[in-house]
Amino acid sequence: MTAADTKRLAEAAPRPRRRVDLSIVRSYGIVVAFVVLFITLSATSDVFLTRKNLLNLAFQSVPIGILACGGALVFIAGGFDLSVGAIASFAAIIAAKSFVGGGTPIWAAFLLGALAGLGWGIVNGVLVSVGRVNAFIATLATNFIVYGVSVAITGGFLVEVPSASWGRLGLGSTGGINYPIFVWLGFALFCGFLLSRTIFGRYTYAAGGNAEAARLSGVRVGVVRAATFAISGLSAGIAGVILASEVASAQPDMDNLNNTFSAITAVILGGISLLGGEGAIWRAVLGAFFLQMLGNGFNLLDINPVYQAIFKGVILLAAVSLDAWARRERT
Repeated sequence: MTAADTKRLAEAAPRPRRRVDLSIVRSYGIVVAFVVLFITLSATSDVFLTRKNLLNLAFQSVPIGILACGGALVFIAGGFDLSVGAIASFAAIIAAKSFVGGGTPIWAAFLLGALAGLGWGIVNGVLVSVGRVNAFIATLATNFIVYGVSVAITGGFLVEVPSASWGRLGLGSTGGINYPIFVWLGFALFCGFLLSRTIFGRYTYAAGGNAEAARLSGVRVGVVRAATFAISGLSAGIAGVILASEVASAQPDMDNLNNTFSAITAVILGGISLLGGEGAIWRAVLGAFFLQMLGNGFNLLDINPVYQAIFKGVILLAAVSLDAWARRERT
């Protein structure tokens, strides 16, 4: 067969159909899912599309949303954090005990709680970057350690804060909008600015996308990843302080595992890759909103909560599978 014959056969062969770009579906699927769910609930419930319900929806999304913003940075840098729920509880305990037992001013107590979260985040960063411990194992171990320290501090008992002013941060509002919503918005903007407008953000993407290539380019991958764990710890500290202010108490187990897994689910649903190098803060925010909107819709429509858990599991599996197929398509 001559070269001319080969060329004619190649031209005559049917061209493969262009496949759907799964990376685009993964990145913006949360937007489509959010809009579809929003329209569906608006059409099926008379209560959903009211100002009161929407503000309540945003208010209830705050703790998970803040955790998701910090967690998104860790994921994009190629890490994983299982300790945020326990750190949030620890931060709440530190804030509550410093106010009740130490006579610390309220805002100083809140600051101490947030800094306590930052401290544990730094510990995670050191374990992963300096100690070379796998992020999954390191943060799982930290989760147990933090929980144990919290139990030792409190004796396993509830720390109550009998002060009306204590709830001002968690329950106060201006213009009908609760203060925690503003805190979440501010923290999301801060993380989004870091990721999209700074050298640190570019290094974060590089560290998660190809750590070895980033190192050869002069990026201090260990420092970058440690910084993302520190920010994740700070997000847990802020979320814990807000939770403590809302319920006027703190305890070692403030729904730790549920908060951790919900935050991770929000990050994954937002299209942020499990393997790092891709994602954005706004996607994590939408993921947190989507989760809360899903629960809100099930409650408004009086659907059995068992099916809610099943549905969450199914969409989580779908998101993870989509991420895997999107990466496989590019290789």
